[in-house]
Amino acid sequence: MEHVAYLARLGLSEEELSLLEGQLNHILEQYHILARLDTTAIPPTAQTIELENILRDDVPHVCLPLDEVLTGAPEHTAEHFVVPVVVEGGEP
Repeated sequence: MEHVAYLARLGLSEEELSLLEGQLNHILEQYHILARLDTTAIPPTAQTIELENILRDDVPHVCLPLDEVLTGAPEHTAEHFVVPVVVEGGEP
């Protein structure tokens, strides 16, 4: 279990590893029970419920003027939003 935690890059204590091992063993036991079921008459499915697209039609509209869009920004240049750097070592 320690190796699996290492591969998943999880820093777990001995207590957490023990708990995770018990949970994983329970999942595997449940899988073995399910694996004994005869599913030959059941077609494969990717979803358990029917899904439909509920998206609206993509209708083009007139865009807001750039100066109006930028007025709501706390900080901006003439054409861009200015946001804090979120990547280490990135240039401001």
